Amino acid sequence: MVNTPDGAPHVTRPAARQRFGRPRDERIDAAVPNAVMEILSETGYANLTLEAVAARAGTSKPALRRRWQSRQHLVVDALATTIGTQPTPDTGCTHCDLIAGIGTLSQAFTTTVGRRTLPALVADLADDPELESAFLDKFFHPRRASTAEALRRGIRRGDIRADADIDLLLDMLASTTYYRVLFAHLPVTATLAEDVVELVLAGVATEQWRTRSGSVDGI
Repeated sequence: MVNTPDGAPHVTRPAARQRFGRPRDERIDAAVPNAVMEILSETGYANLTLEAVAARAGTSKPALRRRWQSRQHLVVDALATTIGTQPTPDTGCTHCDLIAGIGTLSQAFTTTVGRRTLPALVADLADDPELESAFLDKFFHPRRASTAEALRRGIRRGDIRADADIDLLLDMLASTTYYRVLFAHLPVTATLAEDVVELVLAGVATEQWRTRSGSVDGI
């Protein structure tokens, strides 16, 4: 307590304490996706539980609940984190960029995780609009945008015809891998990405690109 200039006592109070939400634990953010993918590989999607993920990641179920609404949302984030959302690089080579980008799907889904996870997750999307939105916004659309930009770079370079249908090309480039993972009628081979890219580009590549690549009759 201090005196004011007029002599009246004045009670001082401590400064108001700033309140912030609990900071995110970056260790948990890093450990959880790895734990999810390990469990998916070992026991499959149906047997993935929050309790198992928490134990593997060295955290608690309440901590997971604060970050993710459900185990399905955990899987979506784990896919985005481990497979990546910007898969297609800019190397200056359209052909190379597309193979690298589509190849990340092949690399991810040649493991047991692909066959054990993707079909079941897609089935859950059909009955859960919020989960579907999370899957599209966090995983599907960012990856698609990355590859779309590679195709547009190819058009600007003169490698791909200016009238090419970007959305159709994107579907054609990725669909073979997804189709084989979902139905398992044929394997996702190590050369699948390259085979698909070459076949798709064969229909939209310019003569300039064919000449430069030394492949006039095909890619």
